[in-house]
Amino acid sequence: MSEDKSTPPSVSTFLPAAVFLMLIGWGGLIYVLTQTSPSGGTRWLMFFSGVLALTGTALPVAAYLNRRFPSTPPPTTLVILRQAIWVAIYFPTLAWLQIGRVLTPAIALMLGLGLLLIEWLLRMRERTQRKTNQTQVVD
Repeated sequence: MSEDKSTPPSVSTFLPAAVFLMLIGWGGLIYVLTQTSPSGGTRWLMFFSGVLALTGTALPVAAYLNRRFPSTPPPTTLVILRQAIWVAIYFPTLAWLQIGRVLTPAIALMLGLGLLLIEWLLRMRERTQRKTNQTQVVD
């Protein structure tokens, strides 16, 4: 199936992967929280399951937002997946910081702004590379 390069992939493209990740992630998280005792290994399983669950949950949202608010260059499938993973990493990181009782609103805000800055810089780099590639093709 040929995809139009001027628009981001549709939300339905991501639904099978999102449902799979949500089932595995939320199922694993429910299992860890209800059937295990808190120890080192199960704690890491909780974080891993949380990342899977939140990636699956954020994937259709990220795809929808990228279609609703188009950008140049249009995001690829991997860009949308990366954005969903940023969301998924953010919340388990907050939980990890809360376990150590070091989470404050300022730290949560700075961490969120840092992840947004990283994504913005990556998208800016992609835009610059696209302009450079277009200039080379014209020459």
